[in-house]
Amino acid sequence: MGKRIVIASDSFKGSASSKEVGTYISEGIRSLYPDYETKIFAIADGGEGTVDAILDVNHGEKVTVCVQGPLGTPVNASYAIIDDGKTAVLEMASASGITLIAPESLNVMQASTYGTGQLIKDALEHGVERIYIGIGGSATNDGGLGMASALGVRFFDSHQQELAATAENLGKIADLDASAIRDSCRSVELHILSDVTNPLCGDNGATAVYGPQKGATVDLIAVLDEGLANFAEVIKRRLQKDIKDIPGAGAAGGLGAGLMAFLDGKLERGIDKILEMIHIEEDIKQADLVITGEGRMDGQSINGKAPIGIAAIAQKYHVPTVAIVGSRSLDLDDVYHQGIAGVFDVVNRPMSLEEAMADTRTLVASASRNLISLFGTLTK
Repeated sequence: MGKRIVIASDSFKGSASSKEVGTYISEGIRSLYPDYETKIFAIADGGEGTVDAILDVNHGEKVTVCVQGPLGTPVNASYAIIDDGKTAVLEMASASGITLIAPESLNVMQASTYGTGQLIKDALEHGVERIYIGIGGSATNDGGLGMASALGVRFFDSHQQELAATAENLGKIADLDASAIRDSCRSVELHILSDVTNPLCGDNGATAVYGPQKGATVDLIAVLDEGLANFAEVIKRRLQKDIKDIPGAGAAGGLGAGLMAFLDGKLERGIDKILEMIHIEEDIKQADLVITGEGRMDGQSINGKAPIGIAAIAQKYHVPTVAIVGSRSLDLDDVYHQGIAGVFDVVNRPMSLEEAMADTRTLVASASRNLISLFGTLTK
């Protein structure tokens, strides 16, 4: 009798989308067991791919808008409208993401979330009642300054001169005017989808932890951290909101703080909400096996990543979960303790990263055949 297999892998960044990885896994399974039923879900945790994952199983439309990219170059960014026009699902990475900038062009002092604000504004103009915004994969460290500016918030220095909404001006802000945003966003619920719990400032804050990957040197880290602290003080004084130490305020270079301060955003664990929105639990409940995965699995995978969220659901129904990954660390004890029964990496011979990425389909399908052959033998 054929088995039911739920396939729900995160993307292998740079080589295959979530849906593509799922398709390759299914191909491997069905090459050995054509009678097995496979159900593929596109998965994301709030970063790239979130909009497509939601639209894959929800009736709705994709809206594409030309917005300002992180360094000012126009980019086409998309978001989803579902629930008969009541809900918008955004991913900041499509407007202000680090993948939109060549590594040699990273400029953390100039990178802005302005385009993310433009996306939010467009969703508001569509009359939505609630917005879910995934904030993974940012190129920015501006505290949401650009986002707020795009929605009409104005920032001033100590001489009441208006400031450009870039990270280099965070330390100069002495006052702000948020009257425009209060009027336009009063009735909208905003939900922030993130697996990050860092505060805005300090040794565990937005800049110290994530700044280096965005091009921040040691000297710039100190400047930006002081700037974000100043920004938080002005917000506290003018808006009566103390967001500096709230867990998640440091997500996406402080965009979490900006969304909390200016839009009353509520932080939610991204993967949990997305799994709920794609209605995966009922299929897992009826499955004989769940196959998940991601580009690299290591000790950090337990921190709000897709495979662990999926395994948590499967554990409720005593369905085994295994992972197919691009690469893995040697120490995965924490992953196993979270419900992943086995991890199969796709690299089957000595090869460079470039070779592996170019041959993703074949490698994933081969690992899938290996996995399902073992499963089929054990469950006969």
